[in-house]
Amino acid sequence: MATSKRLNVPDWLLSHGRASASTSEIAEILEISENRVRARLRNSVRRNQMFSPARGLWVPIPPEYRNWGATPALEFLDSMMTYLKRDYYVGWLSAAEVLGASHQRPQVTQVAVSSQLSNLSSGRSQIRFRTRENILELPRFKHRVPTGYVWVSSPELTALDLADVTVMGGGLNNVATVLAELSKENHLDGERLTSIAINYSTTAVSRLGYILQVLDSNVDLKGLKLLLKTRHKVRPSLLSPSDRRAGKVSQEWNLLINTSLEPDL
Repeated sequence: MATSKRLNVPDWLLSHGRASASTSEIAEILEISENRVRARLRNSVRRNQMFSPARGLWVPIPPEYRNWGATPALEFLDSMMTYLKRDYYVGWLSAAEVLGASHQRPQVTQVAVSSQLSNLSSGRSQIRFRTRENILELPRFKHRVPTGYVWVSSPELTALDLADVTVMGGGLNNVATVLAELSKENHLDGERLTSIAINYSTTAVSRLGYILQVLDSNVDLKGLKLLLKTRHKVRPSLLSPSDRRAGKVSQEWNLLINTSLEPDL
């Protein structure tokens, strides 16, 4: 490339519709060796025109996000996961936001990933990863973003994830609030819930069923109840994993109601 010495790499990538590029790709564009790429991009990084979310991967920052120091997480997530060869989906509160069921925007983007990754913080973009097995067997859908798409958990998968790890949902009451919105906005399907619940602990299934019942969500819960009957768990699960083991037991859900449920409705 005759003008490679004067080429502004971030602007070139953006003008060619590229959401990211590897070190080897940039070396080819600039007609330089790979070990010179980092030095060549140093000024672009310093000017918040480009950042590197993973070693060997570079993301150009559009002008409207250069005061952030990074692009929004959803706009580079898929290219990063492809580069790192990880299966993933956007989940928990981040999925709820995409589905229109989140009262407050999550401060971090929550992502289920097929093998362990360290949490990422680049400028204003923060990603919290949580390892999840069998991601390709779980229901997810493609959500359009300006740079392409990202995989997002289905409403039913989102509901089970929130019931399973309540801390990812901002605590039990916020989980109940989000589940109320999910059931209203996306009409959670009882059969789909049951088919996915097979992959989850008895505690997660009991907790989800109880919350949806208390919310009077009109979700058909017969399948979840039948699933629980096939599992032999003598000791009741805890409604709140962070509260002490004390309270009345819901025989229907084999759940110890160790706190009151107070969703923000």
